[in-house]
Amino acid sequence: MAGQWVPRDHDELTAGWRLWLELGSSAWPRPDWDGTPDEAVRGLRDLVVACDEIAAAAAGTEVAALVRSMHLAASWICELWSGDTTPLDDERMALLHGDLAGFAEHALAVRTLLAEGGGWASLPL
Repeated sequence: MAGQWVPRDHDELTAGWRLWLELGSSAWPRPDWDGTPDEAVRGLRDLVVACDEIAAAAAGTEVAALVRSMHLAASWICELWSGDTTPLDDERMALLHGDLAGFAEHALAVRTLLAEGGGWASLPL
């Protein structure tokens, strides 16, 4: 993801920081994952809720556009895999992993953009 983000005020900086934090733990299944696709995307479902809250607080800012991109990237994966409790075979595991890896790549790019513009680039991604 190319580009640059510079917060225009404290509120946008705060929204950017919250998005950065939310993206840090949402892409991959949690340690208590039960092995189902539905549970694998639980973090993404939580992220969609957080994105709605962040977007409401950051309406009209560049962060809102970043939030929309994350919402879109997470929503289609949630829609595809939520409610799926069928055990994963090798093929479905590869598909799920590919979807989550694509999301993680986008999330890392957004986190990097936020960190550089927000002045916290020295923190580990």
